[in-house]
Amino acid sequence: VRIIKWIAVCALVFSVSAQAKQVAIVIDDIGYHHNDMSALDIPGQLTYSILPFTPYAQRFAAQASAQDKEIMLHAPMQALNDKTLGPGALTMDMHKDDFQAMLREALASLPNIKGVNNHMGSLLTQQHAPMNWTMEVLKERNLYFLDSKTTPQSKAQMIAGLHGVDNVARHVFLDNITTKKQLRFRFDQLKKIAQRYHYAVAIAHPYPETFAFLQESLAELEQEGIALVPLSQ
Repeated sequence: VRIIKWIAVCALVFSVSAQAKQVAIVIDDIGYHHNDMSALDIPGQLTYSILPFTPYAQRFAAQASAQDKEIMLHAPMQALNDKTLGPGALTMDMHKDDFQAMLREALASLPNIKGVNNHMGSLLTQQHAPMNWTMEVLKERNLYFLDSKTTPQSKAQMIAGLHGVDNVARHVFLDNITTKKQLRFRFDQLKKIAQRYHYAVAIAHPYPETFAFLQESLAELEQEGIALVPLSQ
């Protein structure tokens, strides 16, 4: 009987470990261009991060929800280089009430949001107060936070953990360079991370080159025993 139980336990452990390798791919910067809509044509459980109050934000969110695709708020946060952030911006000069009101308004503008990640934010994610304000809102709404890691000095994950907010960090930017050679290099890097650590998170952008590459390459994940999953999973 003990031998049979041990075999069953071993089989269960093997089954779990065999299915444990997962990859999440988040498409950022959704909302400004009509071409962004074609991101929904890519097969599999991609996750989409939508810039608030942009021309195609609500339309994309509605269609993604209808297809049971996971969506996030891509919250514009102040960068070290002070690049223009667009509507819904969260900046250093905002008081707490205004900051949280803007974040709540952005979240309310899109249906079925599951989480938030930072758009830019290399300055803001280093600051304790704005990150605390962010995580207070996420905690009350039971949302996760993805640190896009636009600075190695980010405090976002640490502060998310203090507030009990589920969080994870980006491992790979797939398409900082959109040549096929570089897309292949980053995609292979993503797979290696998943094989080694059992999960990996990539961020990509709504570029035609990226969409074409993902269309022809995503099938490799399943072939190599890696599941493409929504980020929440």
